[in-house]
Amino acid sequence: MMARALKFYIAGPMTGYPDYNRAAFDAKAKELTEQGYIVINPAMLPNGLTQAEYMDICLAMVRSVDAVYLLKGWEGSAGARAEYALAEKLGLMTEVEI
Repeated sequence: MMARALKFYIAGPMTGYPDYNRAAFDAKAKELTEQGYIVINPAMLPNGLTQAEYMDICLAMVRSVDAVYLLKGWEGSAGARAEYALAEKLGLMTEVEI
C-alpha cells in the first residue's frame, strides 16, 4: 500500500499586497507540489468575497490538512495568525518560511 502524501495549507499575508501576494503563494505551492505534497492554496480563491467569507473557507481548508506552511510576513496578517492558531489547536505540523 502506498503512503498517502501529506497535505499542506499555505498561510500568509494577502491584504495590502499587489495581487494579494498570489505570486508568493503560487511559487510555494509549485515548490511543495514538486516535492510530492498535496497543496491547498487559498490564493486560488476568487476576488470579491468578504473577509468573513474568506476566513470561513480558509479555516475549513486548514481543518482538512496535515500541515500549515507559513509564508514570510504571516505574523502581520490577522487571517494567517488565526489559521496558525487553529493549526496549533488541532496539533498540525507547521513550517515557517525563513
